[in-house]
Amino acid sequence: MSYEPPRPVRGLLLTPEDKEAPARVHRLRRLGLGERPEPALDAFADHLAQLTGAPYAMVNFIGEQRQFFAGLRVPVFPPVVREDGTSPEVGRVLPRGHGFCPHVVVRRKALVLEDVSDYPRFAGNPVVDEYGIRSYLGAPLLDSSGMALGTVSVSDVAPRAWGKAGLETIKALAADLAVRLERSAEDGLPP
Repeated sequence: MSYEPPRPVRGLLLTPEDKEAPARVHRLRRLGLGERPEPALDAFADHLAQLTGAPYAMVNFIGEQRQFFAGLRVPVFPPVVREDGTSPEVGRVLPRGHGFCPHVVVRRKALVLEDVSDYPRFAGNPVVDEYGIRSYLGAPLLDSSGMALGTVSVSDVAPRAWGKAGLETIKALAADLAVRLERSAEDGLPP
């Protein structure tokens, strides 16, 4: 009898339950976030991509059914080409069950996936097949009440050794951005 290692289960609901989602949506509305692209957050995502060398960077606000990338940086030339010669289009909205940011929000902790194929729970995620995502680094945007509003994250189509420096960088940038977002909302200014 030969041993076969377990394979990722495709289609299994692996997104964690998010009991704070209704309160988060209410808080995001009060802060004026998560409904439209924000040029300042696009600039933040661009800076984050340059800093980490990742092709994708996001400022992501998580709702009850969807995720919205208010800040988004995607490469001009997509790094993934399908067999039919097309490339996947990365938009500003994803279902809540796609990607890894919902895990970061529910856990309220940073998540480092140097190679998603090493983690059966994450290897079957739709972004792996649809966009070719192989590595991820994300940290929660925690407001002053401790609520996770969303995430700051980067991802790549190749495995990446983000290391401790990458983890510390993304956590510090997320903490700084969370303060700035609250301050801007209190002052009635865009982020």
